[in-house]
Amino acid sequence: MSENLDDDIIICRCEDITLSEIRQSIGEGNLSTEEIKRSCRCGMGPCQGRTCMPLVAQELAKITGKPLAEIPLPTFRQPVATISLGALGGGGVDE
Repeated sequence: MSENLDDDIIICRCEDITLSEIRQSIGEGNLSTEEIKRSCRCGMGPCQGRTCMPLVAQELAKITGKPLAEIPLPTFRQPVATISLGALGGGGVDE
C-alpha cells in the first residue's frame, strides 16, 4: 500500500472502516489481522474480509517491517444464507 494514501480512504467497505482506523488499531498494539478484526470490526461484514484483509495485511507489513508472507490472514467464515424452517425440521419442500 502506498504511503501517500489518504487516511480517509475506506479499507473495509462492508463495515466502513478507514485507513486511519486501521493505523490507529495498529498503533494501539494490535499487530495481527485477527487482533485488528476484533478491535475495529474490519473484515466482519458480508464479504468476511476477502477484500479488506489483504489490504490490512499490507499495512501491517509496512508498519512492522515484516514480509507480507509472514502476516497470516484471519479465518474466513462461510457466507450467511437463508434456510427454510422445513430444512431445519427435516421436512421437505412439499410439507
